[in-house]
Amino acid sequence: MTQSPITAVAKANTPYHRLAALGIELPPPAPPIANFVTHVIEGNMLYLSGQGPREVDGFMHTGKVGTNVSTEKAYADARLTGINLLAVMHDALGDLSRVRRVVKLLGMVNAAPDFLDHPQVINGCSDLFNAVFGEAGQHARSAVGFGSLPGNITVEIEAIVALHA
Repeated sequence: MTQSPITAVAKANTPYHRLAALGIELPPPAPPIANFVTHVIEGNMLYLSGQGPREVDGFMHTGKVGTNVSTEKAYADARLTGINLLAVMHDALGDLSRVRRVVKLLGMVNAAPDFLDHPQVINGCSDLFNAVFGEAGQHARSAVGFGSLPGNITVEIEAIVALHA
């Protein structure tokens, strides 16, 4: 029995197909850097620990946004951080299609005291989640500046995700 073209398109419209269309291959999730776990599943909720802008080879993007890192570079770092969050989601869930909704992001920016564009930086992750999950990627969010972050990374982002039963 063959699938109708509409059914085939609907099945092709998964987070994985959207990632592929964006040219993104999920890396293996990074291990925790201290005494915590990368995620906790409680009921139908997934809580993701903060991730940073880590490349597959382990290189971490560092610097102070508004001093030696531009808003555009920090946006790219937030997008990379979003990819790392997706890698943990995939590892935790086995299938990103289990995501019912991205509920909340907390985006932390390693910012100079006079830096004002925190929301534009964290849009790097928000834009990615919207592209990967569609309407289910639209979320509540806080984007705040910090005087420092672990290892002097440019951004750290954590997430809360609701799951299909």
